[in-house]
Amino acid sequence: MAAPAAAGCYTGEVKQQLRDGFGHYIYPNSFFKYEGQWKNGKKHGHGKFLMKDGSYYEGEFVNGEIEGNGVQYWASSGNEYCGQFSQGEVHGHGVMKYSDGSQYEGEFCYGAREGHGILTDKEGQIYRGSFHKHMRHGEGEIFYKNGDNYQGDWVLDQHQGHGVMQYADGSLYEGQWRNGLFNGEGSIIHCSGVVYNGMWINGRPAGEAAKLVILGEPVQELMQGSPFTIEVQLQNNEGEVMKAENGRLLQIWAGVNYIQLSPNVSTTSLHLPEDVEEPLVETPYGYSAISYPLVEYVPDSDNIASTESEITPASSLSVKNSEENCSKLDFLEATGSTHGSLDGCQILPAEEKDSIPILTKQRAEGGYAAFQNLALASPPACYRPFMILDELEKKASKKSNIRTLSDKGTVSQEKITESRSDVSIKLGGKSKKEQSGTDVRSVRLGGGGPW
Repeated sequence: MAAPAAAGCYTGEVKQQLRDGFGHYIYPNSFFKYEGQWKNGKKHGHGKFLMKDGSYYEGEFVNGEIEGNGVQYWASSGNEYCGQFSQGEVHGHGVMKYSDGSQYEGEFCYGAREGHGILTDKEGQIYRGSFHKHMRHGEGEIFYKNGDNYQGDWVLDQHQGHGVMQYADGSLYEGQWRNGLFNGEGSIIHCSGVVYNGMWINGRPAGEAAKLVILGEPVQELMQGSPFTIEVQLQNNEGEVMKAENGRLLQIWAGVNYIQLSPNVSTTSLHLPEDVEEPLVETPYGYSAISYPLVEYVPDSDNIASTESEITPASSLSVKNSEENCSKLDFLEATGSTHGSLDGCQILPAEEKDSIPILTKQRAEGGYAAFQNLALASPPACYRPFMILDELEKKASKKSNIRTLSDKGTVSQEKITESRSDVSIKLGGKSKKEQSGTDVRSVRLGGGGPW
């Protein structure tokens, strides 16, 4: 049985007392070992350089140096490289497989990614483009795992310069970037239809709307069966119209003030089946309301469209006044990214979009929207607010009959009926006819989800 080779020992071919040809050599510190081709006493040709920890290089040598094509494995990190080397370092074109599952194929400059290459990270996201000092830098394209796709300029691993982001939901942004955020001149076309074209600062529009302002007189009385129009402007906190606002979905909603009866008033006659009773909507005016249907106005009342605007409490947004309407939107919640955001608008779920009549929803154009040709519909059957009013009027008329002479007569039921059909409302508060208290200043920004 042959004894193991000692440290500093060479076994192999020799020429003119120099290692030449194939041979094995164990270095004096015994950590390194080489087996392969030699020439004039130096490693030259194909060989394998091994280390005691399991690391190794196998490939070409030139005059004692690792030079040319080869494969290197680092036991400490688990990384493996296959490609070109120069002066013992990774240099040129090659493929680096990392222990976490990521991989880079492209150009290297003395150990660092430099030039053009393809990087696939451990999550499967793929970047194709330029690198500098190991980072994405220059022009490149990335495909994110959520389906987003960015193509444009990079600086030190971040979107910076001009670029185009195509989101998985169909939204598209094209313009300037800085530190991975929209910054500078740019335009976005959101999947919901919202369009913004203008300046951005740190991911937010420089001219974004902060409030909705209903134009016209502070109080407008609206009669049932008569047409009316509601005009809305999108303004910033300084009162300037945000003309860059296009496509934002706004919706109008009407409701009747819910009157809470005192405990000593009998409500037996007001009990309704669960499928008929309207849910209450909390408003910022300090009272609850029950939605009231809006319809399209047609001169012939017999042909009024029966389309109603029904909004549940969970998805409605009431606006007490324009100065306080600063509702926020972050459209990137929908895109699943963090590159930028817009404020003041919401996305309607697909199923909710189909259930809402076009009449009561409009998209802003140039920071303006108008809800035209609206009218108050006839109250639905078993409409609880009017049943309460009838009950109160009946009790009031009975008390009046006791106190007055019989020849003054009683309140006719016909007048009670007229009070129910003659509905008036005002924008921004209770009408003069406080019995009905209908209010159409509740404006909804498109739905219950993110933008």
